[in-house]
Amino acid sequence: MVSGNNWDDLRYLLAVARHGSLSAAARVLGVNHSTVLRRVTALEQAMGAQLFDKMPGGYVLTSAGDEMHRVAQKMEEDLAAANRLLSGRDTQIGGSLRVTTVDILTLYILPRHVAAFRRRHPELRVDLVAAEASLSLTRREADVAIRATNRPPENLVGRAVSGLAFAVYGATAYLERTGDAADLDLDDLGPDDLDRHPWVGLDESFDHTNLAHWMKRVVPEPSIGYRVNSVAGAVEAVRAGVGLGLLPCGVVDRDPAFRRIGEPVPEADAKLWLLTHEDLRHMGRVRAFLDFMADALTRERDLLEGRCPWLNSSLSPPDIPLSPLGRGSG
Repeated sequence: MVSGNNWDDLRYLLAVARHGSLSAAARVLGVNHSTVLRRVTALEQAMGAQLFDKMPGGYVLTSAGDEMHRVAQKMEEDLAAANRLLSGRDTQIGGSLRVTTVDILTLYILPRHVAAFRRRHPELRVDLVAAEASLSLTRREADVAIRATNRPPENLVGRAVSGLAFAVYGATAYLERTGDAADLDLDDLGPDDLDRHPWVGLDESFDHTNLAHWMKRVVPEPSIGYRVNSVAGAVEAVRAGVGLGLLPCGVVDRDPAFRRIGEPVPEADAKLWLLTHEDLRHMGRVRAFLDFMADALTRERDLLEGRCPWLNSSLSPPDIPLSPLGRGSG
């Protein structure tokens, strides 16, 4: 039987079950390794059963642990639902708002909009969490998610405010060195051209994405000389002159350190979604943030979707701050 006294220990069981090790659970919970071991051991003693087997690949639930895990998940869901319902009645703008998104938005797109939002609502703190893996809004790990996807989670509500286009780019200095600064065009690249240029690729964590599918179809495997586990990492590698890369237009089209090669790649397109949980959609600070960001990102649709009239012309790009990272090119 699980009592209220066990709930805090159950949090540790859930963390170890989700992440597979004491150290990973400790990082998520913000405690040390020994604390996790002590709390799990205390729960096993209270229940009179072994809950985990320690295997070479990590901690695995026993049959008793699996039963306890289902109970803990149900308790967590019930507590989170009660929390969301109570929070959803809060019409105040103050307090804190936890937002989860991906690295390219965290670094290059959102900071200027968050700054403007904070000028309007200085009493509200925004906690921005960059995570390629989605945090759970159901468990209140975040209040709002801003995601680049064509398949948003069915348990969340929201809207797509823009497309997010990707195109092939090289660093301007790199293309000048190779003699391709003036005439290289994606539509004219043959197999020999693709082999001649090194490429920046994404690692296996992106295998499910449209970006990876296009790269596997178009770019010869031997041409990929550098792999990274984030799109922001790919942006900075191309900036440094490592090679060509498939990058987000909304990040690099306004930066003279890059040159676009051809039009955006339709196969790699995604939608930019603003999402929250149904129970939180009317919370004052959630509503204020979603409305503000929807307006701000919609106004940048031309940039985000790769429609840039200043490319290959005498026009100047919009006065939008560039990357907070290094400006130099390779």
